[in-house]
Amino acid sequence: MLKEFKEFAIKGNVVDLAVGVVIGGAFGKIVTSMVNDIIMPILGALTGGVNFTYLKFVIKGPHGNVPAVTLNYGSFIQNIIDFLIISFSIFLFIKLINKFKKEKKAEAVTEEVKPSEEVLLLQEIRDLLKNK
Repeated sequence: MLKEFKEFAIKGNVVDLAVGVVIGGAFGKIVTSMVNDIIMPILGALTGGVNFTYLKFVIKGPHGNVPAVTLNYGSFIQNIIDFLIISFSIFLFIKLINKFKKEKKAEAVTEEVKPSEEVLLLQEIRDLLKNK
C-alpha cells in the first residue's frame, strides 16, 4: 500500500489530479482544523509543550517600524502534515474507485465468456453426431 501511495503521489494522471483538487478543496478546512486543533497540540505535548505555530527562525530583527524577517518553519511543518493527510485520503479514494473499475471489467469478461443457450444446444447436437 505504501508503494502504491508513493507511485500515486509522484506520478498520478489527469483524473487523479482532478479528483485530488476536488477532494482537497472539500476536505481542506476539515484537515487543517484536525491538524491545528488535534494533531499539533498532541505533538506539542509529546515534545515538551512546543507550539509549532510559533516556531520560527529570525533572519533579521525588527528595526524601527520595520517588522522582523523570519522563516516560519512551524507553520510549514503544519502544512506538510495537512498535505500528507489530504494526499493519503485522495489515494485511498482513488484506490477504491480503481477497485470498482476492476470488478466491473471482470464481470464484463465473465459475462462475455459464457456461451448462449443456443450455442450450448448446438454443441450438444454436434457432440452427439460425432459419437454416432
